Amino acid sequence: MATQKKKRTKSKRDQRRAHWKVTLPEISTCPSCGATVQPYHICQACGQYKGRQVLALKEEKVATK
Repeated sequence: MATQKKKRTKSKRDQRRAHWKVTLPEISTCPSCGATVQPYHICQACGQYKGRQVLALKEEKVATK
């Protein structure tokens, strides 16, 4: 089994790990309804993907007084 010859310092270790940061997911807007959507995903608000209706969404009934 391999063993290290010299101790790696904390600064060198941290420099190596400096690029492990977490990035936020990309967000775009739906061209049909304007809701925020991840790219290459179906819009959950209107059910469209690339201008085609993919999901049939149920219409919510609004109670009137």
